[in-house]
Amino acid sequence: MREIVHLQVGQCGNQIGCNFWEVIAEEHGISYDGEYEGDSELQLERINVYFNESSESRFVPRSVLVDLESGTMDTIKSGKLGRLFNPNSFTFGESGAGNNWAKGYYTEGAELVEETMDVIRKEAEGCDCLQGFQVVHSLGGGTGSGMGTLIISKIREEYPDRMMCPFSVIPSPKVSNTVLEPYNATLSVHQLLDNSDEVMCIDNEALMNICFNTLKLKTPKFPDLNRLVSSVMSGITASLRFPGQLNSDLRKLAVNLVPFPRLHFFLIGYAPLTSINSTGYNSLSVSEITNQMFDPRNMMAACDPRHGKYLTASAIYRGRIAEKEVGDEMVKIQSKNSDNFIEWIPNNIKHTICDVPPKGEKISGTFLGNNTCIQELFKRIGTNFSLMFKRKAFIHWYINEGMDELEFTEAESNMNDIINEYQTYQEASLEDIFAQDYDDDDEGEEYDEEEYDEEEYDEEEGEEEEGEEEEGEYQEEESSDDENNN
Repeated sequence: MREIVHLQVGQCGNQIGCNFWEVIAEEHGISYDGEYEGDSELQLERINVYFNESSESRFVPRSVLVDLESGTMDTIKSGKLGRLFNPNSFTFGESGAGNNWAKGYYTEGAELVEETMDVIRKEAEGCDCLQGFQVVHSLGGGTGSGMGTLIISKIREEYPDRMMCPFSVIPSPKVSNTVLEPYNATLSVHQLLDNSDEVMCIDNEALMNICFNTLKLKTPKFPDLNRLVSSVMSGITASLRFPGQLNSDLRKLAVNLVPFPRLHFFLIGYAPLTSINSTGYNSLSVSEITNQMFDPRNMMAACDPRHGKYLTASAIYRGRIAEKEVGDEMVKIQSKNSDNFIEWIPNNIKHTICDVPPKGEKISGTFLGNNTCIQELFKRIGTNFSLMFKRKAFIHWYINEGMDELEFTEAESNMNDIINEYQTYQEASLEDIFAQDYDDDDEGEEYDEEEYDEEEYDEEEGEEEEGEEEEGEYQEEESSDDENNN
């Protein structure tokens, strides 16, 4: 069975991670004490994707919980999930990172990373067939961004052939008020470009908009936001955990959704999303779920897909659904919104069907999209980064932790490069692709002609050399005749 090791780093990562484990435990019929209380054999059939079974028939999450301060861990241990986790899975420091990426990556995080890697190795060694690693962290703080990316780079070194799938919370000035977020986020993206396979972009600003406008919540709190993210996380791995007509996993998603190695930042969404008051008034059909999934208001990142183009997309359905019905909806979506899809990647929507719906729903859908509009997130971060970096504001806090100023310059340059790459592929048309192929063919022909000209030139030189040799022989004959006459 293809197992996944789950990591949650920092305060934000641990809060989302705990919500995720609540959803997973409920779907598999596991109580908060680790005892099985379900009513279906399907719940236990592939439970070892996320859980280890102890000798006492207790199910323990395959999870590693990390933070640089003990407060978050104490809260989890004293909460309702405290007895579910293995006590050895908690790794934490005492000082905290203070919203400083360099503290999490170079000093405080570097001291704790080996202890964390020992726990990760133990979890990985207990797997029969390790699929990959799932990391939940924030890019705005110090621990989630600094130590989170440090752990990701260490795992990439030790397990280069396993999938790395971070769920990264992108900071937004409309929601949080931390001044250093642009620095932390830019330095984190610089690491994620090289060390991850598929990054799920979560934006607090978009989550707040969903809670206000779609769910009609007057005072949304962080547990409401975390519940949305955990629904997507469980949907992405649903076909790994339950049987279905068309299965998928982390590797299949990456192969189908990442056309170029660096363009692996995804929009994510979930359906159905409706307010509590209107739940009984809507029809949950495949068509309605599909329309909601591709609706910009359901995207969990504050960027509009209509401003860019889809390179690829994936729709994961859960419930008793006919495969033909899903296929027809995919064709409708692509034909109706053909201008929003790249024309030089045909049939670029993948769909997956899992037979087991989530708790409390008959059918649901999870959306993953590789859209060029994701550059809007990077531009937002990059603009705020440039405003501060021009004045070298707050740089000394990072340099005091052992960082070099050049690393800021490299991170900014890398961020601009990824924005330009997305823009280039967004503007590329079918004619450009064919023209490029034609130019490559022309270059090959010119090269062949040059070779041919060189060969002719060599032949002419050879003839001249032969002529010179004949002249030399003729002169020798003349000189010998003169000697005879004398």
